[in-house]
Amino acid sequence: MESADLQKKKKSNLNVFRGNSRNQTIVRFLFVVPTIIYILMFFGFPLAYNIIISFKDFTAESMLNGNSEFVGFKNYINVFKDTLMIKATFNTIIFTITSIALQFILGMMLALFFNKTFPLSQTLRSMLLLPWLLPLVVSATSWKWMMEHAYGIINHVLLNTNIISEPIGWTIDPNLSLYSVIIVNIWVGIPFNLVLLYTGLQSIPVSIYEAAKIDGAGKWETFRYITLPMLRPVISIILMLGFIYTIKQFDLFQALTGGGPGNSSQVYSTWLYQLSFGELKFGLGAAVGNVMLFLALIFAFAYIWAIRKEE
Repeated sequence: MESADLQKKKKSNLNVFRGNSRNQTIVRFLFVVPTIIYILMFFGFPLAYNIIISFKDFTAESMLNGNSEFVGFKNYINVFKDTLMIKATFNTIIFTITSIALQFILGMMLALFFNKTFPLSQTLRSMLLLPWLLPLVVSATSWKWMMEHAYGIINHVLLNTNIISEPIGWTIDPNLSLYSVIIVNIWVGIPFNLVLLYTGLQSIPVSIYEAAKIDGAGKWETFRYITLPMLRPVISIILMLGFIYTIKQFDLFQALTGGGPGNSSQVYSTWLYQLSFGELKFGLGAAVGNVMLFLALIFAFAYIWAIRKEE
């Protein structure tokens, strides 16, 4: 039988332990509170407000008088009935898939190239990061000058080398405007893929490649059965972030084509901008924004599901 003093001492130690545990929980929560407040203020509130006005007939007049009629799903119905919905959806899909695929392929090729040590490799790699470091507006404006129909340097070089016989309307031709933006977006996104893939390649132990070489594996077999599997976590992150960054791309379109000519390069982001700030139909613009957000969430959940299934 334990003495009464020993039992009291055990209860006292248990109470102290519970008290310390409770205090630690409170301290941890206090550290998280600023993050929660920040997320609610700058992400939660705008998102909730955007969802609310997408169910209202919210216009410039509504902003002045503070009254907006609740219309339910009318804005979403009007958006999906609009003939521009098909065009914007098609352009968004083409822009997103083409940009991500070519950014990744070219980024992988450059990462494999720079993974080998050679003179000036660090200097060249640093120079390739410039497109990623420049503000998008600056990059887009520079490319717009270079793609200018009459005086652009690209047409000037192509004409002088007899590759073309007449200037190309890179941003003013309805058949080329979307692909011109894709070219610029690929140029901007390659450094992002290069940096992450190069970092992933550097983390792969050299001993694995040496063992594969001893076993008689060729370059293609080494790349397919060693490099790609070892880079799978990095590739997954690149594809997910690339999709999110690309589907909401607005700066390049606005600076290069503005969604034109004749809606030929119209995507969700530019259509949203046109409805909200061009026609002042904020309810319709919010509906388009929510459709774009919904697509991004579907991709994100599919990515998480695929990762968990693989694990």
